[in-house]
Amino acid sequence: MTQPSPPDHSRIQRPWGWYETIAEAPGFKIKRIGVHPGQQLSLQKHRHRTEHWVVVQGTAHVTLDDRRFDLTMGQACDIALGQVHRLTNPTTLAVEIVEVQFGDDLREDDIIRLSDDYGRLCTPDLD
Repeated sequence: MTQPSPPDHSRIQRPWGWYETIAEAPGFKIKRIGVHPGQQLSLQKHRHRTEHWVVVQGTAHVTLDDRRFDLTMGQACDIALGQVHRLTNPTTLAVEIVEVQFGDDLREDDIIRLSDDYGRLCTPDLD
């Protein structure tokens, strides 16, 4: 069995908050993600990975395709390959999740942005 690489815990800043990689090995990656109050990630999907989100702080508003719902501490959701998704923090308190990614390509450029509040390039859907 392949041992996970040692975590580097370097916090990467984004306009909506931050993330840091906790562990990574072939086939999976684990991240902590913090979303500032009133901010949201881009509406996106992935070609090469599925994700599992667990809320560890605050209340996250989640979009999965045409469904919208809230998750609180200890609650989780699964994001299927190609599923349109977004995490929003509509509250005045920080939201933090643990994200577990599974797939054969876990690079950051496996993000197809359909909508983004921060002017980042939205990748056209090539399907």
